[in-house]
Amino acid sequence: MQDVYSSKRMLRPALKVLSTLFCLSTTSVADSPTFSSPTNIFAPASTPAHSIFGLNLFVLAITGAIFVTVFSLLAYAVVKFRKRADDDGREPAQVYGSNQVEVAWTVIPILIVVVLFMATARVIAYVQMAMPENAMQVVAVGHQFWWEYRYPGANVVTANELHVPVSDPAHPTPTFIKLLSADTDHSFWVPRLAGKTDLIPNRTNTTWIDPQQVGLYLGQCAQYCGTQHAKMLLRVYVQSRSDFDRWIQEQSQPAHVSDTASEGRRIFESIGCMNCHAVAGTAADGRFGPDLTHLMSRDTIASGIAPNTHEKLRQWIQDPSTLKPGARMPAMGLDEPELNAVTAYVETLR
Repeated sequence: MQDVYSSKRMLRPALKVLSTLFCLSTTSVADSPTFSSPTNIFAPASTPAHSIFGLNLFVLAITGAIFVTVFSLLAYAVVKFRKRADDDGREPAQVYGSNQVEVAWTVIPILIVVVLFMATARVIAYVQMAMPENAMQVVAVGHQFWWEYRYPGANVVTANELHVPVSDPAHPTPTFIKLLSADTDHSFWVPRLAGKTDLIPNRTNTTWIDPQQVGLYLGQCAQYCGTQHAKMLLRVYVQSRSDFDRWIQEQSQPAHVSDTASEGRRIFESIGCMNCHAVAGTAADGRFGPDLTHLMSRDTIASGIAPNTHEKLRQWIQDPSTLKPGARMPAMGLDEPELNAVTAYVETLR
């Protein structure tokens, strides 16, 4: 009897796993509260993400079938050959050298690996297709620890918040993204839109998306790149074509600087901020840090880790390390009047 209880204890964890898998298979993954994360890979909203999601389900089905088969055989062996009270202690008959079994456990795994390889290769080839003529191109540059976005031909440079037009499934208009690195390895990953693609120094990689629903999609640098890797966030704004065109038009304009912020501009340009940051229409033409021409049109600062409010902006200018330890931007040691003036100036950059 004790041996029967031992067998049940051995089976209990596996039964719990099967129960969980059954619950997942009978629940709509996209609608379940368990999978309500904004980076939910089970709710694809773009063609590359749909392809990867389909591949995931295919692989899960095959590996699930393998698990069920192996678990069933194990459970059968545990129950069938458990020790019984009337056992005479003799070892059961041993079978050696079954050619059929050896061929089966060699050929079947090879076939499974070949099928998985071909399915994966097909998806990889599809998501790495050449850029069509009607595609919009964006250049994304990874920096420690923020993102730079350039729109060739539109005279638009922005940071951390990528804007793209929605794609009509009847007439797809994909967005191709050229991926460059300014320093070390990074990885561009917005789970609901596409798989992750690495940014490697001195190499050009590409990815593409064709989001079919307007909204905000979140992502993350998926390659460790330094102390603030976890706070190198991605925000992709998918807009209607008219809203996107309006955004491009606004972003292509030079900064509108209020005369009331002239003192802050003087301090900004005198303490070295202009050596790292660019503000179109002014002498500031730095490229090491984010372009600030339309800073106040962004919802967040510091690569998405803080809302773009007066308090957070002032804190960031005063000492970035309080929000993002290890950030490349130094504390400039401004006194209160200078801090207030610079904050007032950058708040006019819309």
